[in-house]
Amino acid sequence: MQIYLCRAPKQAFDPPYVKYGTTLKPTARQTISLGVFICLLGGFLAASVARGDDGLAQQVRSILSNRCFACHGPDQDQRQGGFRLDEASSMLTEADSGQRPVVPGEPASSELWRRIMTSEESQQMPPPEFGARLDPQELAAIERWIRQGAQLPMHWSFVPPVRPSLPSVQPVVQQEMTAWNHHPVDRFVIERQVENNLRPSPPATRGELLRRLSLDLTGLPPSPDEVHVFERDKSPDSYERQVNRLLGSPAYGEHWARKWLDLARYADSTGYADDPPRTIWAYRDWVIDALNSDMPVDQFTVEQLAGDLLPNPTLTQLVATAFHRNTLTNNEGGTNDEEFRSVAIVDRVNTTMAVWMGVTMACAQCHTHKYDPFTQEEYFKLYAILNQSEDADRRDESPVIELFTASQLLDKQRLQAEIDAAECELDRLTPDVLAAQAAWEQNLIEPLWKVLEPKSMSSRSQSDFVVDEELTIWGQLSKQHLAILSKPDAQRTETERVDLSKFYSRSIAEANTSLRSKLARLIRQVDGLKPATSVPVLRELAPKMQRETFVQIRGNYKALGAKVTPGMPAVFHPLANLQGHSESVDRLALAQWLVDPNNPLTARVWVNRMWESLFGIGIVCSSEEFGSQGDRPTHPELLDWLACELMQDWDTKRMLRLLVTSETYQQTSMVSVAALEMDRDNVWLARGPRVRLSAEMVRDQALCAAGLQSTKMYGPPVRPPQPNLGLRAAFGSETDWQTSDGEDRYRRGVYTTWRRSNPYPSMATFDAPSREVCTLRRDSTNTPLQALVTLNDPAFVEAAQGLARRIVLYEYSEASDRQRIQAAFELCASRAATEPELVAIFDLLSTTRSHFAGDPAAAKQLAIEPIGPVGKYAKDADQQMVELAAWTSVCNVLLNLDEVLMKR
Repeated sequence: MQIYLCRAPKQAFDPPYVKYGTTLKPTARQTISLGVFICLLGGFLAASVARGDDGLAQQVRSILSNRCFACHGPDQDQRQGGFRLDEASSMLTEADSGQRPVVPGEPASSELWRRIMTSEESQQMPPPEFGARLDPQELAAIERWIRQGAQLPMHWSFVPPVRPSLPSVQPVVQQEMTAWNHHPVDRFVIERQVENNLRPSPPATRGELLRRLSLDLTGLPPSPDEVHVFERDKSPDSYERQVNRLLGSPAYGEHWARKWLDLARYADSTGYADDPPRTIWAYRDWVIDALNSDMPVDQFTVEQLAGDLLPNPTLTQLVATAFHRNTLTNNEGGTNDEEFRSVAIVDRVNTTMAVWMGVTMACAQCHTHKYDPFTQEEYFKLYAILNQSEDADRRDESPVIELFTASQLLDKQRLQAEIDAAECELDRLTPDVLAAQAAWEQNLIEPLWKVLEPKSMSSRSQSDFVVDEELTIWGQLSKQHLAILSKPDAQRTETERVDLSKFYSRSIAEANTSLRSKLARLIRQVDGLKPATSVPVLRELAPKMQRETFVQIRGNYKALGAKVTPGMPAVFHPLANLQGHSESVDRLALAQWLVDPNNPLTARVWVNRMWESLFGIGIVCSSEEFGSQGDRPTHPELLDWLACELMQDWDTKRMLRLLVTSETYQQTSMVSVAALEMDRDNVWLARGPRVRLSAEMVRDQALCAAGLQSTKMYGPPVRPPQPNLGLRAAFGSETDWQTSDGEDRYRRGVYTTWRRSNPYPSMATFDAPSREVCTLRRDSTNTPLQALVTLNDPAFVEAAQGLARRIVLYEYSEASDRQRIQAAFELCASRAATEPELVAIFDLLSTTRSHFAGDPAAAKQLAIEPIGPVGKYAKDADQQMVELAAWTSVCNVLLNLDEVLMKR
């Protein structure tokens, strides 16, 4: 039973003030009297959740960051009043005015307090033109903070996480929900729910849970048979076995690779106006393989950022470095290669810090960061690390490496073995070969000496010889062999004798003519093996070719300031503390620094991103921003516990297994109106997640239900159906494409050609990014265009046709209408339809049957013509066109149900 005792906070960490049951909303010019403020302060103290002094200090730091740091923060050029509020030493000393901004324990003596409370516009802070006055919650927090000593710790995310103790579950909760006392995640979650007068929801049904789990781990829905087996399996470990099955599925890597490719800004074109194609899909395949093999996060990081700098790197480690070759390139006529090379390095700095550290380092490119402690010089210290790769915005994408398929490699190995055997046979110096060689030398010496002109006739046997350029009969002879021939046999070394004999056997001996022909043929076959693909990679410049790096004034690559050396931001752990650190500060050092246990951010960012993928919202809601402008974590202790847990072995699958086996994850997503009002965004996790599927998942699920989806993995990008519009990219090729043949037409969305100037239209409509830059979090919109896509897009109409044929012509051809409706519903929603749903769908079926029976042309148009033969369901359907058209309409509706397009 769920019991709610009070209204939940409007924001996760910002309890409201309640006055006569309404939220007080002060205006920008409102002046608060001392008496009213004391009342508000009392209400704040009563309503707020006590998280200790550090929690209050972090809350105040966020307020100061949002409202004050722009003028009183790290940026020295923009700093006002001669003091900064992001450093305790500065805010406690006299400002330019002679006043102390903050006097610990004394709000009335603190200039900060006076300025934020005054009604005089010339004195008030923030200034009127800067924005609204601080609201009552913010004022209450600052007043309380000053009274308690005005401690200002470092921003919470810049402090390395320390594993907290697991909270104790309160006895009343323990009695009601014993399961929540066993899982560490649940103990942290239930603690915050109790503090906010919430209780967990009941578990989801078995079918709901398996659908949620399948979508989260593989991006694909479960089949009806999988749901039925799970529903019947009552063994205690049945759920854990489903988790392990899905984590072991190849579809797992494909699904989670899609998420990473957003971060990696992967695309199959180079971008900018002409946006020509780029061949880099081997990197996408590397990501899928790395995730399926459960490559640890630290290794995953090092190989992508610096695989080429590892000792004796493998071919796959070189492919991994294409992560930073996904940057845009611009080869239009008249462009400056150095300008766009610099743009690419800037993008690499920004992406590296955003993906692994969750901070907006980009703000420091043109000036010192206004909110976080990053200077412009530190920005270009990072730039200097990434500034030493060979690539330079070239049209040929160099450096690149060539890659062969497994079958090609086997062919190459077989041919090489035959070549080795032939060469070994040619090198066998049989008596017959040696005798023929002696005769050859005897016949050769006399004419040879007529052609060779010694420098000194008196020392013919030791002299250097010049070969007449007109000499052709001995064109195969190198200078080395001519020098050997010039000596009497007695003066030759054993090495010279063997070398000359091998040359004769391989090149001259008549007895080996057929063997030489065979060897030449084998070599031609090896040379004729063309690589399956190539991939641009990172390669470090030679030490003598290393570039110098300078601060770019206001980010202009031509306006250079002071010279900088490679380094890391001073606010974080020093590079010198890394185990095995060498003097060079290169990409390898940067990668190791990112996954060092002393790094305060990487593990937090990583687990928060995983949490967001599963629950729809991160523990840090601003998953793209962990700096001063980001949200404070709703469950800070849980975040740190998970970060420390991840750093034990950096095992992603183990972490996912931990999260999805929690009771928190397994709750139903059904919610009452009252509960929704109390926690609309579900930050306190009192119900299961309910979020819309991503663009790729929407299409993949439709293909799955239709029985059309191909399980083929890897290889060049494919082109599913899309409307042809006759458009062209600026200065580039047309945006239309020829749809792929065969099963490539039905492959998963992760393999769809990704063109930056024109992303696949249906995916773009469902918020897929262009991937011109790193996308840390996709927006989720709800527009009429999305319904038009799923109802009318050729790919979705084809899915409805395929599902209809599956129901009418194949698996359920002998079933009744009721059985067919139930089967179609289960294929789409992973659950049985209720009786009212069955009645409504049957009415729709009857209506469409009548309509198409009276209009055979329309029936043919919907059942067959728009797409043509549908995948493996291409059986002649002329005799049942009316039935197929009616069922296509029904299936189109089912595929558009809200719950089908949602993860619930």
